[in-house]
Amino acid sequence: MAAEKRTIGMAMDYSPSSKAAARWAVDNLVKVGDRVVLVHVLPKGADASHKELWKSTGSPLIPLSEFMEMNVQARYGVNPDKEVLEILQAASKSKQVEVLAKIYWGDAREKLCEAVDDLKVNSFVLGCRGLGPLKRALLGSVSNYVVNNATCPVTVVRGPTGSSA
Repeated sequence: MAAEKRTIGMAMDYSPSSKAAARWAVDNLVKVGDRVVLVHVLPKGADASHKELWKSTGSPLIPLSEFMEMNVQARYGVNPDKEVLEILQAASKSKQVEVLAKIYWGDAREKLCEAVDDLKVNSFVLGCRGLGPLKRALLGSVSNYVVNNATCPVTVVRGPTGSSA
């Protein structure tokens, strides 16, 4: 019996915790033939020339090979980390995984949950900065919100210890 192709969503802001989440997902969750979608959420004020065109639906899905081009990154206002892209590129080759990127604009908590539904992901992975109780109360916890509101299983990966939040 052939396994059904899964779609795994991955929140990505290139912080140490989201890098750790990407590594964890590739090592422990992603299987041959899966589809991985990097979900970027830029703040509402972020300048993107065609943000108005896609403000409600997010950008079109961008294949990894295209997303790695500097002019595409600049067009969407994203500054990807080379290490993360190399991890995903290696997974793409070794596990025959389709890797795509999608950019949303707005509140990260809401847009990540929206992405889960829009992209029909089977599982979602995101990093956790490990904010203390005071900062979490003031800023709100994106990972906590997603865990409680997403319509699929969510894995939260704690970032490297010793990193400042």
